[in-house]
Amino acid sequence: MRTTVDIPDETYRRLKVKAAEENSTVRQVVLEGLDLVLLQQNSAPPAQRLKLPLIRSTRKDKLIIDNEKIYEIIDFP
Repeated sequence: MRTTVDIPDETYRRLKVKAAEENSTVRQVVLEGLDLVLLQQNSAPPAQRLKLPLIRSTRKDKLIIDNEKIYEIIDFP
């Protein structure tokens, strides 16, 4: 697929130098960079699971709540 990307002049010059040093093309260096970025996203650690309760209560007794009580407290459309 073709696309157009605006690259600042200085960055493009450095990119061309990098490609020449590696005896490669600008296209190949860009694709390798994209692969690295996408690989890092896939290998990111999973989000940490929350431990409940989020807010600890100082009360010793339990609060038992069901849908009926929730509907009494909150007006749903």
